[in-house]
Amino acid sequence: MKITDVECLVLDRQFPFVWVHTDEGVTGVGECFRRQPSVIKALVEDLLKPALLEKDPLDTEVRWRDMAGAVSGAEMGGAVWCAVAGLDIALWDLKGKALGLPIYKLLGGKVRDKVRMYASSMRRDLTPLEEGQRAASLVDAGYTTYKLHSAVPGAIDDPADHTIDTVREVRSAVGDDVDILVDVNGAYSVHRAVEVGKALQDLGVFHFEEPRPHHDLEGLAAVADALDIPIASGEMIYTHLEYRDLILRGRVDILQPDIVKVPGFTEMQRIAVLASAFGKPITVHNTQPIISTVAHLHFCAACPSAPYAQEYNIEPISIRDEWPVLKNPLVVEDSYLKVPDGPGLGIELDEQVVKRLAAV
Repeated sequence: MKITDVECLVLDRQFPFVWVHTDEGVTGVGECFRRQPSVIKALVEDLLKPALLEKDPLDTEVRWRDMAGAVSGAEMGGAVWCAVAGLDIALWDLKGKALGLPIYKLLGGKVRDKVRMYASSMRRDLTPLEEGQRAASLVDAGYTTYKLHSAVPGAIDDPADHTIDTVREVRSAVGDDVDILVDVNGAYSVHRAVEVGKALQDLGVFHFEEPRPHHDLEGLAAVADALDIPIASGEMIYTHLEYRDLILRGRVDILQPDIVKVPGFTEMQRIAVLASAFGKPITVHNTQPIISTVAHLHFCAACPSAPYAQEYNIEPISIRDEWPVLKNPLVVEDSYLKVPDGPGLGIELDEQVVKRLAAV
């Protein structure tokens, strides 16, 4: 089997999907991180495609190294790894289809049939009372865990931050049996992070995400050492080498890789080995509820180090809610998503919807 073509289509002007075609008629599909879609498309078609053509798609580890070398991934990072991620997912999907096996089988078999998801709110414009009401409505809908993004992004210790008041309202609205997660996107100094973290501990918050920016490993370590509440981080880094430093120097408690940023299943496996070696649980970062979510389901199904609820974006997403690109959309039931059992990713795209959204 040989790769004959690679293509990237940007759906609804913001979601880069990729396809890897072969001479035997088997095609794999993947998704890249949604920021800078025109850059992702250029990387896929101009740099990564030539590195894959006429090669065996089933050799996923070798193909990953071909792509990393073609784009100097170790030096450039960022968007480069996001482009590699989508193609790596597509290659694993292709391999699963060719072998007649779901990806979780290729990863070693599943340790869970379904994955518990948490409702991830991306709103930053709600009052504490409104956030509490929203959380309560999602608990009524079946979710057992809720994450809020309450701080002022890009600011440090901004007086407009109402995180403590918001968490207090959410706790009052949902009761003591619901887990609350707080993500502040690196918006605090070390001393303020410790101060807020102690209040969050008293309110029973399950994890405190990125109290310091991901690059301030010493700051993360200082916060982690000062608090009992688990510190989570990782959505802004890409390779297992960076996760090694996050563990050893940042001393965080929970790792948060994202399979459309971390370059695909191939690198996620390396991170899973690190997590296991250091006894660190994984809670994936996941804001794209289509192929990204399905890929995370396969990873979490096969990963013993992913015991907690995993992220699910509850905000409106055009290709899920207005123009569904999946023929059989994902359905969260009682806070769980089932892991697909079909070959590869186990999904089928609606080709007519894809064509229409790629033309806009």
